[in-house]
Amino acid sequence: MNVFLLSIKSLKLKKLTTFLSVLLVTFGIAIISSLLILSNQLSNNLEKNAENIDAVVGAKGSPMQLILSSIYYVDFPTGNIPYQDALRIARNPMVKMAVPLALGDNFKGFRIVGTDISFTKLYNLKVKAGKFWNADFEVTVGAEVAKKHNLKIGQTIHGAHGLSSDEDVHEDHDYKVVGILEAQGRVVDQLILTNIASVWRMHGIGEDDHEHAHEEGHEEDLAGKDITSLLIQYKSPLSVVTFPKLINESTFMQVASPAMESARLFSLVGVGMDALTWFAYLIILISAISVFVNLYNSLKERKFDLAIMRTLGSSKGKVFFLVILEGTIITLFGALLGIALGHVFVGLIGRYQEEGQSVFTGFVFYKEELFLLGLGILIGIFASVIPALQAYRTDISKVLSDK
Repeated sequence: MNVFLLSIKSLKLKKLTTFLSVLLVTFGIAIISSLLILSNQLSNNLEKNAENIDAVVGAKGSPMQLILSSIYYVDFPTGNIPYQDALRIARNPMVKMAVPLALGDNFKGFRIVGTDISFTKLYNLKVKAGKFWNADFEVTVGAEVAKKHNLKIGQTIHGAHGLSSDEDVHEDHDYKVVGILEAQGRVVDQLILTNIASVWRMHGIGEDDHEHAHEEGHEEDLAGKDITSLLIQYKSPLSVVTFPKLINESTFMQVASPAMESARLFSLVGVGMDALTWFAYLIILISAISVFVNLYNSLKERKFDLAIMRTLGSSKGKVFFLVILEGTIITLFGALLGIALGHVFVGLIGRYQEEGQSVFTGFVFYKEELFLLGLGILIGIFASVIPALQAYRTDISKVLSDK
């Protein structure tokens, strides 16, 4: 019988202690694995969705709230800003592109976003079927929205007031689906896009499409009409310093930086993640002690068996390796289970997130997870070294004579 089969047989003889050791390793690795996946996906999501956006202009308030509502669509806006003032900012020489956003409604948890065609250029959007919205109450829906609710070209939907509630439904106006976007792997997949005039009319603010009034020289028609925010692209890196200062000091609006606020958000989340990570390492340390105690105690009961192995021709090295292998099997098996459990946990988080805000998935693997497998192997080796050395130094003649 080879060493591996001998190790498996030995572990089966002490099922309860082996199970408890595996369980401790599994829990520790599962916590680290899930935190690693969540951290990577959150970081990637923050970076991907803020790509090509240098700043967000909106009503004064919390800069982070402005970023969360206008880029990630996971919070309430800080307020509204007059569209006329927003257009003046859009014409500023420091601005390369300004994309207006009008928020306020949702469809079954997915945000309805009033904007113009510049939004498609900012995010490099393409339609999988149909076309981009054009007339009032036409919508182009994200891939995830269409998939979740089986939406087809020509169907009609009704928006509801608020960012997630479906209680106050606007029954007086239908939105007509005219296009379905190609999947982006970004928050755009969870949005429903229409023109700004549709958002205004839905709330009883005028019955004419004034979205392009500024292009036609009728900016006065926009008096009393608000939007939520502007997504800004700068013409030059110098604008990073001068533009925010100009807006923050000379207007009632504010400029928030996606890069700065995303970094601040990630650092706040990271504090909790660091605490959980240290807790996980503590569990892993306890598991290593458990494996050590398990092997050390079993060695007392197996001294005679190991002595017989030696008399039958097994070398000291083979006996040493046998004990090391037992500890490694326990921790490696626990590490594999822990990684699998971590992915299941993250998958459950993504599944039960609020509809329209799904960020996490358990179906993505990262190369850093190989470190966790290596960690499992090292734990097994270090926990087994002392019992293995004890087995290596066993005096065969003394053990057999005592027996």
